[in-house]
Amino acid sequence: MDTWAEIRRLHRWERVPIKQIARSLGIGRNTVRRALRGEEPPDRSRGPRGSRIDAFVPQIRALLAEFPKMPATVIAERVGWEFSPSLFRERVSELRPEYQGIDPADRLSYQAGEVIQCDLWFPETRVPVGDGQDRVLPVLVMVSGFSRRIEAAMLPSRQGGDLTSGMWSLLQRFGGVPRSLLWDREAAIGGLGKPTILAATFAGTLATKLRLAPPRDPETKSVVERANRFLETSFLPGRIFQDVDDFNAQLTGWLNTRANQRRVRAIAARPVELADTDRAAMLPLPARPPTTGLTHRVRLARDYYVRLDGNDYSVDPRFIGRFVDATTSLDEVTFSCAGQPAGRHDRSFRTGQTITDPEHVTAAAKLRAHYQRPKPAGVREHPDGHRVQIRALSDYDALFGVDFTSTTPTEYEKEAQ
Repeated sequence: MDTWAEIRRLHRWERVPIKQIARSLGIGRNTVRRALRGEEPPDRSRGPRGSRIDAFVPQIRALLAEFPKMPATVIAERVGWEFSPSLFRERVSELRPEYQGIDPADRLSYQAGEVIQCDLWFPETRVPVGDGQDRVLPVLVMVSGFSRRIEAAMLPSRQGGDLTSGMWSLLQRFGGVPRSLLWDREAAIGGLGKPTILAATFAGTLATKLRLAPPRDPETKSVVERANRFLETSFLPGRIFQDVDDFNAQLTGWLNTRANQRRVRAIAARPVELADTDRAAMLPLPARPPTTGLTHRVRLARDYYVRLDGNDYSVDPRFIGRFVDATTSLDEVTFSCAGQPAGRHDRSFRTGQTITDPEHVTAAAKLRAHYQRPKPAGVREHPDGHRVQIRALSDYDALFGVDFTSTTPTEYEKEAQ
C-alpha cells in the first residue's frame, strides 16, 4: 500500500520517469505502470481456497434440512468427519441459519406504568440460615420497563404463596400497581402456559394483567434478564452474608445507593429520576391487601405439630382432632382453628427443624395429666374440671316404660311355639 502511494506521488508531483521510479524502488516497470493506471490500491487478498470439508457439505446440508437443531458433534459423527472439530463447527455455524431461520430481537420501549418484569435469580453464594446450615435461595427481581428501577428480595422458596408475598412486598416499594406484570413460565405462576389460580387471583385483586412470556423467548423480558446479570456481576462478588436478613439489607441498600442511581443508556436517565413519573401512571395500591402466603389445612394429630416447608411447628394441643388452618408469610407462621388463634412462630429458613412454643408443651402436659388421672366409678370428668354423672341404663328403661324382666311371652314367641 505504501509503495503504491509512493509511486503515484513521485510520478505526479515529482515528475519522475517510470524507469527511474522502478530503479529507485526496486520494482518492475510494469508494476509501476499498473499502479499509475489504477485509481484504487491493488487487491492483495487471495481467493477462497478449497478445504477437505467441502466434500462433506452436501451431507451436512441434508441433515440440517431435516434436523435444523442437530448439534454439530452429532452431525460430524453422522457424516464420518474425523478431522478438526473446530473447523467442522465453524462450517456448520455458517450453514445452520439457512435452515433454522433467523429470530431477530427488537428493541422495545415502554410507557410509564405499563409493565413490571419479574424473574427469579439464583445467586451462587450460599447464605447461612442457622445451626450450621446454608442454602441457595431464590431472589425475586422486579424491574419497571419505563424507569428501569430495580427492586429485589430473597425469598424462602419458589412456591406460589411465597412468590405472591414477594411481589406484594416489592410492589409496595414501587408505590403502585402497573398495568401488567410480565413473567416467564415459572411453575408456580404459569408453568402450563396459563396463569395458575393463585397467580390469577393475586392479579385480579390488584386489577392488573398477568402476562406470560412465550416459550424459549427470553428477549421478551430482556430488561429483568439484564438486571439479573447486573446483580450477578456488580452486587454479589466479594460480599459476605450473615443470614437472609443481612442479604436483604445489603441488597436493598445497594439498590437504593448504586443500582437505581446509575445512568441507564437505553433511557438516557437515572431510574430515580423517572420513578415519580412511573408511579403517577400506576394504579394506587388497594386498601385491602391481596391474599398471599402459603395456606394449609390439616387435622391436628396427637403429635401436635404441623409440617410446613420442611419444618415442624407446634400448635396449641387443645385443638387436637380438629382442623387447623396454617398461614405462612415471608416472616411468620400462624395457626388458627375456627377463627381462634392456635399458635404463632417466626418462619425458619432452615430445613428439618422442630420449632416448639413452650406454652404448647405446658398445655400438652396438663392435658396428658388430666387424661391419665384415675376417675371414680360412675363419674366422668370434663376437660374443664367439672364432673359429669353417668346414669344407669335401667333409669332410661323405667323412664320409657320398658321392662326387660317380664316373663309374659311376646306375640313373636307365641307364634314360634
